[in-house]
Amino acid sequence: MNFRRRGSVLLAAAAGAFLMVMGSAATADALVLTYYPIAPGVTVNVRSGPGTGYGIVRVLAEGSKVPIFCQTPGTTVTGTYGTTNIWDNIDDGEFVSDAYVHTGSDGYIRPRCA
Repeated sequence: MNFRRRGSVLLAAAAGAFLMVMGSAATADALVLTYYPIAPGVTVNVRSGPGTGYGIVRVLAEGSKVPIFCQTPGTTVTGTYGTTNIWDNIDDGEFVSDAYVHTGSDGYIRPRCA
């Protein structure tokens, strides 16, 4: 077996093993990561938890886009896209109010955070 074919076989085997371990639904979520735009003309505080009482860990610049891994209820915030208590988890220990993220929905679009 030549080197190129061996590499393809190994890659296919690794992908198959990954699918068996993760399951098809988890795999779909892992492979498709959507980024959502922050409201135009604003900067958004990223907090260490789902509420305004949590510390600011960084600030998103105007025009930023963020992934949403999960969502959870927290402090109610009024922003560009309405009033909501939904907070989006955009990274480990990083949350933004959904009131500033254009998801196209007033409700939950991702699983609840565990």
